[in-house]
Amino acid sequence: MKIGPKFKIAKRLGAPIFEKTQTPKFELSVARSANQRRGRRPGQASDYKRQLIEKQKMRFTYGISEKQLRRYVDEAVEKSNQPVALLMERLESRLDNVVYRMGLAKTRRLARQISSHGHICVNGKKMTIPSHRVKIGDVISIREGSRQSVLFVNLAETHEAAGVPAWLTYDAKKSEGIVKAAPVYNPAETLFDPEQVMEYYSR
Repeated sequence: MKIGPKFKIAKRLGAPIFEKTQTPKFELSVARSANQRRGRRPGQASDYKRQLIEKQKMRFTYGISEKQLRRYVDEAVEKSNQPVALLMERLESRLDNVVYRMGLAKTRRLARQISSHGHICVNGKKMTIPSHRVKIGDVISIREGSRQSVLFVNLAETHEAAGVPAWLTYDAKKSEGIVKAAPVYNPAETLFDPEQVMEYYSR
């Protein structure tokens, strides 16, 4: 998915949603912009604009297209009376996100590339679909032929186990992890408001 100038997009959305914007340089740029606006009369954002911004934050965070996000939202509304929880569970259950959450990639974008290039197996079978939905009990592993790749060769020494969420496990020695439970939505971990996203699509 082609995104565009990440620095400008992140500043417009007001959140460091890309890896290159999670830096002191970006924070300094945002602070400068705030100083330049100081003294001006702030414009009142409409409900639609706020919802649109939250939708874009969600979309860019997970690196998905408008069409994919719309499909996930429709599915959540159709199948649950708690659509926000189901939407977040579906996004977190994507294979590329699970690869990222397990610590096999530093960013979701890299995790997407790793997944699409066939470096990952699900239950022993090579998978090349980043959007593949993992399920409880699935075993996610680095493909045998990819373990000596520069992407993973030092992973056992550099892997940060503390960053793996409770619903996943990862064994660096075996180069595999297990989906122990369904993902649980934690508002403190997100840069967007999924309630606003649901409001956007309910128009």
